[in-house]
Amino acid sequence: MSESKSHQRRLKRSAAHERFRRAGNRVMLGLTGLMTLLAIVPLAWILLEVFMRGSSAMSIEFLTDTFKPTSMGGGGVWHAIVGTGILIGLAALMAVPVGILTAFYVSEHPNTTLGLAVRFGTDVLSGLPSIVVGLFVYTIMVSGQGYSALAGSVALAILMLPVVVRTTEEMLKLVPRSLREASLALGAPEWKTSFQVMLPAATTGVVTGLMLAVARVAGETAPLLFTALGSNNLSTALDKPIASLPLVLFKYALDPSRVRNAQAWAIALVIVTLVLILNIGARLIALWRTTRGVTQ
Repeated sequence: MSESKSHQRRLKRSAAHERFRRAGNRVMLGLTGLMTLLAIVPLAWILLEVFMRGSSAMSIEFLTDTFKPTSMGGGGVWHAIVGTGILIGLAALMAVPVGILTAFYVSEHPNTTLGLAVRFGTDVLSGLPSIVVGLFVYTIMVSGQGYSALAGSVALAILMLPVVVRTTEEMLKLVPRSLREASLALGAPEWKTSFQVMLPAATTGVVTGLMLAVARVAGETAPLLFTALGSNNLSTALDKPIASLPLVLFKYALDPSRVRNAQAWAIALVIVTLVLILNIGARLIALWRTTRGVTQ
């Protein structure tokens, strides 16, 4: 009889524990959902505000025309779009090769003194304020020589470098070691193994890292104020000041003219759209790579 009562008490305690566990699970799921919602609300709010304010001044003419006085309608931002493309393109040409080579060394020699120092330096550089980078490039390239598109590209390349290094390193770690070992076993030198075996296997990841790096610098203004300065003219000269979307946005936002303020919101819409496309594209590439790996 006592054993039956003891068994019943255990069953009741077990049932009470199960109810408590389920209640705790519901509470934590609710808190998680609430925190997720709170994290999404600012993004949705910003996107909605930028779209509502920027769409009023958005048009084909705005994207294809160059600067004009407000008395002539204000013109467009084609000169800034071209300048942004030049700055980001040059920055990518400088940052990607260096970043990939650095990532190869760090992934192959992670525990050496130089490997640890490079990884630590990359982490510090990724958290460095962009205005400090702009001031550094101003000191070595602009002071006494003049503002230029090349100086702006160097500043953006420095900001892109840690993103390229870290993403490429992580992608190289995902490549099966058996591929590298098989290539070395067949007599291929290490450099050829890296560039003809490892790099092609991690290409999609490297492209993803490049897109994230471009998204990282697409809206940077502070370093360009110290280096590229900005211009109202359509210019492709690398040794002269050049326009960019963030610089024009900064200038128009401070302008007392309502026309310029409306154009500033339209430029913000262009930049936000560019960043969204790059981030979504990077996620889709990563998803495609994961799906392909599962199917194989």
